[in-house]
Formats: sequence, structure tokens, C-alpha cells
Amino acid sequence: MRPSWAGTVPWPDDAVARYVAKGYWTGRPLGSYVLAAADARPDAIAVVDGELRLSYRELVRRADGAAIRLRALGLRPDDRIIVQLPNGWEFVVLVLACLRLGVIPVMALPAHRRHELSYLADHAEARAIVVPGAAGDFDFQAMAAEVAGAAPTVEHVLVAGIGGTGDAGAQAGVRSGAQAGVRAGNVDLRALCRPADDPAGARAELDRAAPSSRAVALFLLSGGTTGLPKLIARSHDDYGYPVRRSVEICGFGPDTVCLAVLPLGHSFPLGHPGLLGTLIAGGRVVIASSPAPERAFATIERERVTATAVVPAIAQRWLEYRETDTRHDLGSLKLLQVGGARLADHLASHVVPTLGCTLQQGYGMAEGLVCLTRPDDPAEITCHTQGRPICPDDEILLVDEDTGAPVAPGEPGVLLTRGPYTPRGYYRAEEHNARAFVDGWYRTGDIVRRRPDGYLIIEGRDKDMINRGGEKISAEEVENFAYQVDGVSLAAAVAMPDPVLGETVCLYVVPHPGATVLLEHVVAVMERAGVARFKLPERLVLVDSLPLTAIGKTDKKALRADIAARLAADIAARLAADRTAGPIAGQTADAA
Repeated sequence: MRPSWAGTVPWPDDAVARYVAKGYWTGRPLGSYVLAAADARPDAIAVVDGELRLSYRELVRRADGAAIRLRALGLRPDDRIIVQLPNGWEFVVLVLACLRLGVIPVMALPAHRRHELSYLADHAEARAIVVPGAAGDFDFQAMAAEVAGAAPTVEHVLVAGIGGTGDAGAQAGVRSGAQAGVRAGNVDLRALCRPADDPAGARAELDRAAPSSRAVALFLLSGGTTGLPKLIARSHDDYGYPVRRSVEICGFGPDTVCLAVLPLGHSFPLGHPGLLGTLIAGGRVVIASSPAPERAFATIERERVTATAVVPAIAQRWLEYRETDTRHDLGSLKLLQVGGARLADHLASHVVPTLGCTLQQGYGMAEGLVCLTRPDDPAEITCHTQGRPICPDDEILLVDEDTGAPVAPGEPGVLLTRGPYTPRGYYRAEEHNARAFVDGWYRTGDIVRRRPDGYLIIEGRDKDMINRGGEKISAEEVENFAYQVDGVSLAAAVAMPDPVLGETVCLYVVPHPGATVLLEHVVAVMERAGVARFKLPERLVLVDSLPLTAIGKTDKKALRADIAARLAADIAARLAADRTAGPIAGQTADAA
């Protein structure tokens, strides 16, 4: 069996000693904190998913039962399991089971497809894949079977959403997979997650074999600037600190009712404070069926939700809906966290008067650094900054984008950071680590301005990355697919401003002489490769040549400025057409 940290960049001994001495690293595995909360309030409700309500006692018993059954499948500490599940009680139980057993969940996204999962299975050397049983018209089981068949290490496919919450029906599903809708050889996740047959024995057995706090707890995914996302190994010690610290800053406790609307595989809703923070604090996690405001607001009213986290696109939808429909009682909601992308200042200023709750802006990354505004900050801070670091030992350095020299105070620069929960490199990525990490500093690629009070304002980025509603897209990955289209000579993908999602993908193409290149050609290539749909370009611009920088690289800044100018021209043209068109012409255009 490989050592837990094989393939990762080790923390320097002096840094480890410092973080332990200051209490950032506690020497406890993450699962132990949830167990402590369960021991303190065993009958309190921990998880609500539709009609299902799990007490802390049952949650722990299900997690321990799942851990024992994962081990019966042959999974051992440091084995990797790809978790591609929508938000649901199964996700919560499975992740806790992994934390208890020392199996490492690889946090895939529900939107990922064969292209991304095949890479993750190979790179992480995964031994199992977990997928939903049904989700619209997409067959996750067929995809997982294809990925497992091509990956030499994958031995099991676990499927959720087949039977009810257990236990007799789920056990029947395991005995007769075909009858329950599970393909032959697949494992029914809901049966695996039934309570331990011997709760006390399972608890004692897993306690004795608890993973080391220095072991890898989970793999998060990077935003991915050079092709597919990198794997970020987070230990129980280094990931536990920002979870606990976020709980303190946000004031989470036993009375907290946290609504989960963002995909829980993202670090923001998973642990800042999110799912793990709420459970550690002894609060209640409510699983949302949809972020749509009419459903989310009904859930907030019914469950008396006190806190939730969203991305700017969802915040905007909620504000717009609330301004026209005030039927739902949102009086219980105390805290709205917004992160994943910058929230426009004018939207931020509407949160308190429209939703009646405190706004907390957040900025951070799966690679480590977490910044938050504080709940008692004045509006001048919460509406116009993205927070300040949560730890006194979070180090911040802003440098010039071109020279790498530190910028003057108050000037924008590329953010570099290091600290007690920012790992020193990606998993099995030596070449990329040489570019992204320098002397322990992680180069975020974000252009940031730091105020005298330490609060950060995010102004852009130098990275070749597109942030579509909080989902990060590698421009290089899109370009590589574009080059597979006949007739493409040169290609460059850039961020295109979008009023709802923040950014979408615009693809510039220089075609070969006489060739015809259409947007649907690029989309078809990507769809055949099984790429997640959020990565598909939404506009194609054909040009005679691409602008170049002084050192001969494609000038992405110039292209971003160009698409912004084109969008402005489009808007101006539509406004001019509206002013000159008569009522009949306007009605015809709307009908078309």
C-alpha cells in the first residue's frame, strides 16, 4: 500500500512544528469532530433531505455501517473513491464513512462526464466510482461502466438513487441488483449506507483504526488552467483548521440550520463552514432540491434556515425574485454567504434590504486560502470587498504581473499566498508545481488589491481561466478541442462577460484559407469526447489573425477587451433598432 502522502509535496518540518504549536493543526482526524457533536446531541436532527430526517445518532451509525461495508469490498486506508453525486443524504453519509475509514474521496462534480472522470480515475488510481442511479436523461451508470472498464485500478461502481433510504428494500436491491435497477456487478450505495449491524462494535473498531491527522482526508479539484483539473490533497489537519475557523467567524452552533444549494463537492459549501462546519458545530444541514428561488425560499421558510451559501448568479436570481414575490417568510435567514466569483457591488448593496439577512462575501480556493468578511462588518466592507484572511498566519504577497516584483501598497497585483492550510503542491504534478508554487508560495493568478485594513478586492486575474457561474474552465482545454475541428488554424478561448453567470466562454478562431468553421463544429467535437457541458463555448469569433504580446504569445488581454467591445456594440445596435422599429416590427422580432 502506498504511503498516504506519496505523490504530494511535503510540508516543511519547521512549518509543521509552528502550525502544531499555534493550535492550527490539532492532531485529530476530521471524523472525530462529527462524532463528538453526535455524542453531545445524539437525538438532534443532523440532516434533512426532503422527507428524510436523520438524527446525529443515525447519521453516525449509517456512516460507520458504510465504512465497515466499504472495507468488506476491499477498500483500505488511502484507497481513492471518485464521488460524483448530487446533493443528498447519501453524499453526507459516504463522505463521513470515508473520513472514518481513511479512504480518500475524490470530489468530482455532477456535471462531469466521461472525459473528466476517465482522467480522475487514472490520475488518482481510483478503486471505486460512485454515481447517481438516474439524473434526467443521462445514464451515469453506463458512463461509470465505460470509465471503469478502461481504468485498470477501478474495481467497483457504487450507485445511489435506486431504492428508498434503506433498509429492507435496499438490502433486497443488493441481493438482486437487476431487479433494483443496478447493473450487474454494481453496488447499491443506499444499502451500503444502512446503519451498522452492530453500532457499538463498529464504532469501537473504527475508532481503533482511525486515520492519522497527517493523512490525506480528501482530494479537491483545482480550477484547472492547463487542461484538466489538478488534484489537491488536503489532510485532516490542514483542512480541519479552515472548517473550524469558519465556524467561529460565522457563529455556527447547535441552533444553526444550513441550507445546501451549491454542489457539496466544492470546497466552499463543503467546509467554509458548509456541510462539515455545520455538523462539527452540532447544527442541522438541509439539502436543497434546487437553487431556484421559489423552491429554496419555500425550504427556508419550512425548515427555518439560518444560513446558506450561493454564487453570484444564484444571489442575483434570488434578489430579482424576492423583489416581485414576498410570499415566503425568510425571517429565520441570518447569513447569506456569496463566493465562487466576485459579487457586483450594486447587487451586494441589495442583499440586506431585499432578503433581510447579513451578507458575507468570501474569496478563496480549493488550494487553501480562505477570506471572509465578518458578520459584524459595516456595509462599506461587506458590499465592496471580498473579505480578509481567516488566519493570522495566512501570508499574502502581491506582485507585478510582468516583473514579479512586489507592488506598492494599495496597487493591484497577482496574489501569492502560503499558510497553515495552503498545501505546497498538487498531487503528482511536478511540472505544473514548478510554475504554480515557489518557496511554498502558491501563485493564485488572481489580480487583487489590498486595503490598509487587510481586506481584499478582487479585480481580475492573469490566469488563462474562465469562471462560469463559479465553475472554472481551462481555456487551454477548450482550445485543444478546437484544434480537432477541420479548418482551424489558430484558436484562443477567453472569458466573455455575462450579466448572470459572470463569464462564459468565447472562442476566437483563425480558419485555414477557404475553410468554414462554425460554433456547432466545436461543440460537436467536445460532446463526442464526453466533456462537461458547462465548458462548451457560447460564442465563436472568426478573425484573420490573433494579437500577440511583445514576447510572441497570444494576447488574451486584447481578446478580452475585443469581446467586451463587441458585446457593447451588439447592445448599442439592439437599442438603436428598438428606437427605430415600429410596434409591428418589434412584435415580429419578439415572436421570432
